[in-house]
Amino acid sequence: MEHIPNAGSGGLVAEIARVVVENRAYLSEIDGKIGDGDHGVNMAKGFGRTAERLDGSESLDQALSALSDVLMSEIGGSMGPLYGMMFAGMAETIEGRERIDAGTFGDMLQAGLDEVMDIGSARVGDKTLLDAYAPAVAAYRAALDDGAGMAGALERLCAAAQTGRDSTVDMVARVGRASRLGERSRGVLDAGATSCALILCTLSNGARARLVT
Repeated sequence: MEHIPNAGSGGLVAEIARVVVENRAYLSEIDGKIGDGDHGVNMAKGFGRTAERLDGSESLDQALSALSDVLMSEIGGSMGPLYGMMFAGMAETIEGRERIDAGTFGDMLQAGLDEVMDIGSARVGDKTLLDAYAPAVAAYRAALDDGAGMAGALERLCAAAQTGRDSTVDMVARVGRASRLGERSRGVLDAGATSCALILCTLSNGARARLVT
């Protein structure tokens, strides 16, 4: 059965951190069009600090938990708690597991999504990270139901996250600072959906690279 080992897979978080840091300026540029313009800076600070504290020996749940702790306690803005709780939910789901198979990986994704929806007031269609995250989880589950296997499901996860990200261009922001702009928020990518797609695609690519049978 396809799975990724929990032990030693904490490097996945370091890979996500590298991508976030590399896209710091881009994320802040997008955010600056309808928000504070600090999304990339705050994200890079939180993810970068976490990567500096990992030594590569961590299990995936340990690394996700460490990331959650940093995001919730050391970065500002609304995204720290949202992403912090998301990764906390993921970590809790796989804690102590030796193998993360296709079903467990889906449960991990769902737990993160549930945490984001519980802590915030946003829903799909409100021009937030949920517009990338929710369809990605649904696509992953549907791919498994179609018999695609874990590798195929991970590919569809990334593709759906990117499609969801792009869909935010035509949306009007309904929550957060950007919601005050009304129709003027249309025509711009949502920064949260963009960072979420980056995270999910890096997670997908890293998991596929670690698949064993």
